[in-house]
Amino acid sequence: MQSAAHKIWLEKSYPPGVPHEIDPDKYASLVELFNKYVGIYANRPAFINMGAEITFAELEQQAKAFAAYLQQEMGLKKGDKFAIMVPNCLQYPIALFGALLAGLTVVNVNPLYTARELEHQLKDSGTKAILIIENFANTLEQVIDKTPVEHVILTSLGDRLGMVKGAIVNFAVKYVKKMVPSFKLADTVRFNHVLSKGLALPYTPVLLTGDDLAFLQYTGGTTGVSKGAMLTHRNMVSNLQQAKAAIKPQLEEGKELVVTALPLYHIFALTANCLTFITLGGTNLLITNPRDMPGFVKELSKYQFTALTGVNTLFNGLLNTPGFADLDFSYLKVSLGGGMAVQRPVAEKWEEVTNTRLLEGYGLTECAPLVTLCPYNQKHYTGTIGLPASSTDIRIVKDDGSEAAIDEPGEMWVKGPQVMTGYYNRPEATDEILKDGWLATGDIATMDENGFFKIVDRKKDMIIVSGFNVFPNEIEEIIVSHTGVLEAAAIGVPHEVCGEEIKVFVVLKDKSLTKEDIIAHCRINLTNYKVPKQVEFRDELPKSNVGKILRRELR
Repeated sequence: MQSAAHKIWLEKSYPPGVPHEIDPDKYASLVELFNKYVGIYANRPAFINMGAEITFAELEQQAKAFAAYLQQEMGLKKGDKFAIMVPNCLQYPIALFGALLAGLTVVNVNPLYTARELEHQLKDSGTKAILIIENFANTLEQVIDKTPVEHVILTSLGDRLGMVKGAIVNFAVKYVKKMVPSFKLADTVRFNHVLSKGLALPYTPVLLTGDDLAFLQYTGGTTGVSKGAMLTHRNMVSNLQQAKAAIKPQLEEGKELVVTALPLYHIFALTANCLTFITLGGTNLLITNPRDMPGFVKELSKYQFTALTGVNTLFNGLLNTPGFADLDFSYLKVSLGGGMAVQRPVAEKWEEVTNTRLLEGYGLTECAPLVTLCPYNQKHYTGTIGLPASSTDIRIVKDDGSEAAIDEPGEMWVKGPQVMTGYYNRPEATDEILKDGWLATGDIATMDENGFFKIVDRKKDMIIVSGFNVFPNEIEEIIVSHTGVLEAAAIGVPHEVCGEEIKVFVVLKDKSLTKEDIIAHCRINLTNYKVPKQVEFRDELPKSNVGKILRRELR
């Protein structure tokens, strides 16, 4: 049965050139897709990091060497779990495609994980081998004996930057900046040794189907323990085609350079940047430390970048970094925001500075991740997350299970070939989120008469004040519209009369602002029960690895 959203979507149609449907079985696996495009774009640069680049042909050669080592020296078999725990550097794509070529399931790991978080993920996934940057090897040392990990590949940040530059970077990281705490791990092998040895070993192609598991992509654990979303090759191939269909009319194959500041171990950058631009013959400019905004801007000044993805806090940070407004944006075609709500003041400032619209999309780990995206030919920021991706159906479901009317809020449910098969070894958690082929996202959304969707907020973040539903996103957007505010987050705190009252955490640009100023600004723009009663100023707000503000930590 088609949802109202799907019917409206079909009636209104997508922009010219964007198909309603994709073929999820066009490629049997990511490996088949990879082999095709590295052949087509062999001499094009695939990845650039710290001035060093690797072509598609070099990527293929090194990935196959890596795969051969995993197969021949480590004895890893199809379906074994392989963890990658490195930041954005050239080692990541080499290891990623090497593991996939070997038929392994990739387990992406945040390098900033605590020992407890790392132990959970390695044990839960059954990881047999791991590539880890030595900066965080001491974390692995604390837990490795309690995990199934049998093989450890160590790398240093500069390992693929060339002999001279790599040595300088590695020396500076270890001895000048002292960013590598001491550690003791037995029987490790170095990344560069793996490649050199693997080049002399035979690589054995592995037969993969769409049903084979490509990734165990762990959720952030916002609603409890982190869970591994099982994403098959078919899920990933589908989402790549969906993403490519949505942005392809705006781009030229073999001529694009995308700025990849979000970490590749996160599903957003993994799909939208790394994998999608492989199929476009595009170059990924890897930014290792985007938190160093002046350094980030300096790196951007060296390239004619054509696409940039990020989260709201990243765009906001760039806009407030000296020198960013002076960059050459004449080549920029696509700016894509996701991961959290894009705020209107940020989107409008971005358009003013870069002369390009900031397109907002929506996705989640369990959908590989793309679900909706604003049309490539949208003229200005609209506050919506756009239309469903090709071959994607969406329902807005009310608490009683009925379908919501136009502009009526409810929980967003998604169906499509990109939806995960379930959570790894967690049938109960799977049953809670997957219902007759539909994935219940936990996000409250609305759909307008033209089939465009808007995220109201996370269901679990909703604040209830005297029986009224208050969504933090609305309050936060109003507060950051004040010229003296950099960032804001809103939560509910217990109140004996109202049930909950609203507290906001604010990071200021103008340090002279007072709590009374913030509340007065809210009173002008919000009805009374939505006005914060408590204001706390902070120097910074807690954020996830991709820069998403973590309300749960503020609670």
